[in-house]
Amino acid sequence: MVESWLVELMTTYNEESYTGREAYTAQVHLPGQVFESLVWWALQALPDEILVGLDIDSETPHVEEVDLAFSAQESTSNLFQGQGYRIKEAHIVNRGDSYSVHHLPEDWTDDMFSSSRGSRAGRFTHWLHTHPNAPAIPSGADADAAQETAGIDMILGLRFSPEGPLPWFDDVEGQRRRVGKEAVPQPTKARRRSFFQRQQLPVLGVAPSGHKIHEIQLIAFHKNGLGVNVVLVDEEGYPYGWSQFNDHATSEA
Repeated sequence: MVESWLVELMTTYNEESYTGREAYTAQVHLPGQVFESLVWWALQALPDEILVGLDIDSETPHVEEVDLAFSAQESTSNLFQGQGYRIKEAHIVNRGDSYSVHHLPEDWTDDMFSSSRGSRAGRFTHWLHTHPNAPAIPSGADADAAQETAGIDMILGLRFSPEGPLPWFDDVEGQRRRVGKEAVPQPTKARRRSFFQRQQLPVLGVAPSGHKIHEIQLIAFHKNGLGVNVVLVDEEGYPYGWSQFNDHATSEA
């Protein structure tokens, strides 16, 4: 079971994915349980970033009515490998700084672990990497690494505390997709506190690591630069908050 606070955030994220669907040429369906694991892994690996390989289930296509509801009028088929199939599993491949994390370590380029990586061995369908205490916006290194991806690339940005050596870095331009609301500091009358203590950021939830999560961002993009719409789905392949999206789709038909 996915934690209730995260279910609520995924529902609001899906609402934005639905209302903004015309801005995307394709979509990808990510199970909530996998997404929850990605958030926990990202925090457990601090202060490093992590690189995660994502494989699809070739026997589990998107639920047709969901795919239709979230499709833009000018959707593109066969844009990337694995398009139209639900993501099934995730594996941590590497961890390191923003420059080294994209490189595959030696033990992921031989046959030693091929049995645990599915039929594609070291070549996963999709890739995701994390931005600890930084927005989920591609850097130049991210864009370069995406050129080697047959599927799509995803970025998970997390704002959390205690920050340790990673204070929130926000001086980046680009389109953002938040899972929930922006972490806006609340005013406080307290004095003699550090700048970060004075911010009084809202807490979305608390991770098993003890970190307080203030903001989550998630984006997906194709190597040609096009954004891909992410839909967060349950075990049956339906989006969190599906009833309200289904009502909208029915009324628009």
